[in-house]
Amino acid sequence: MKLEKAKELLKGPLNVVGLGLDNIVEGAKAAGSTVLDVPFKPPAGGDPKRIGFLDELHAEPLASKIDKANQEALSRFFGSQPNLVGVGIAREVVPGMTDGLFLHAGPPLTWEKASGPMRGAIIGGILLEGLAKTPEEAEKLAASGGVRLEPCHHHHAVGPMAGVMTPSMPVWIVEDKGGKNAGNRTFCTLNEGLGKVLRYGAFSEEVIVRLRFMADTLAPMLAKALEVRGPIDLKLLMAQALQMGDEGHNRNRAGTSLLFRELAPAMVKAVGDSEKVAKVLTFINSNDHFILNLTMPMAKCMLMAAEGVPYASMLSVMARNGTEFGIQVASMPGKWFTGPAQIVRGLYFPGYDESHANPDIGDSAITETSGIGAFCMAAAPAIVQFVGGSVDLALTTSREMARITLGRNPIFTIPALDFLGAPTGIDLRKVVELNLLPTINTGVAHKDAGIGQVGAGLVNPPWECFHGALEAFVEHCRNQ
Repeated sequence: MKLEKAKELLKGPLNVVGLGLDNIVEGAKAAGSTVLDVPFKPPAGGDPKRIGFLDELHAEPLASKIDKANQEALSRFFGSQPNLVGVGIAREVVPGMTDGLFLHAGPPLTWEKASGPMRGAIIGGILLEGLAKTPEEAEKLAASGGVRLEPCHHHHAVGPMAGVMTPSMPVWIVEDKGGKNAGNRTFCTLNEGLGKVLRYGAFSEEVIVRLRFMADTLAPMLAKALEVRGPIDLKLLMAQALQMGDEGHNRNRAGTSLLFRELAPAMVKAVGDSEKVAKVLTFINSNDHFILNLTMPMAKCMLMAAEGVPYASMLSVMARNGTEFGIQVASMPGKWFTGPAQIVRGLYFPGYDESHANPDIGDSAITETSGIGAFCMAAAPAIVQFVGGSVDLALTTSREMARITLGRNPIFTIPALDFLGAPTGIDLRKVVELNLLPTINTGVAHKDAGIGQVGAGLVNPPWECFHGALEAFVEHCRNQ
């Protein structure tokens, strides 16, 4: 009976769907059949070793242990309550920070492997700290190992772009007020604004003057304002910003406006000098990205809460140093898995193109790791004017990222998707199995120090990070 049905089917014209098996459908095409080619890749790109790893992770009882661990990690993440509580000096408040130590974005890095903007930021940091009088002296000091370099993430901190944090810099202090995680603190420098800035590798006199204004005037007034205002709930602020057209990484106009409203009245009450208050509030008002340096430690705070859960395959860090991209997994905190940083695809400022771009750089991918940024592009359709693409791309990206995550954030919701929660908790297994890398929207630094931002766009991590992490995660699970 089945044979007869097959013969009957073959009598008429055939419409064939091809799932990437080109050799099989060639015959149908030659016979005149209509063939619909559907892009298809087998799980894990068809690599037998990685498919074997995934089979092992999906087999019982291990699969249930991983699922339970991921739900615990996600629950801890959602239970985190990051609050802005103050401003301090890095050497006084950042764990392990000492004189002679410079923190940077991304995984561990040496001067020899540092990119142009990273080197420029280190040189600027040396000049700021008074360790050298000229850029030439500063470069010689850095090359000789005169300052130690360590990742911001090793000290509960995050840094945008080059991410360089020096001992005398003022930093935001974010504290977790939630349940089991109460007391955890994260840190980030203050945002300098756009143009020639240290985080893009600039170290001219105007850069140093601005940094000194931030240390001597901006930071003390912010600290006084927070003493009057009290802690600011950053999750609540971010939730509001998403409803107002931000996505938490490259569009921050709403978030900065909300922060301004929280700080301005308290600053007026706390500081008697109206001219100083006006100068500081003008500085904040002129910088739409001022809130970014709080969004990042907010995300770091929540992800730290998820770390240390055995069997969890949820990512807790994505970070770039301009040379390498690195990730960490919640069940293996502190262990880096790296690959080469990629060139950003997007819009470049007049006179620049990809040939001028430095590879992807900065700790700001912590926003995407926490489910905002590009994962919430659908909440910020205006962002496409900055990073390239279309409104449809923004909607599609948020939908696609839901395929590789563990759940949706009930606090961070996306109006354009009927208030669905932000896709949250990147699952290492799903990324590899579905051949779908996380998307990050980001700024682009010039490859040479001191020139600054030359564009913005979208980028993905290198596959090497996830392939290395998958193998290590399997070994981790075997040893539990």
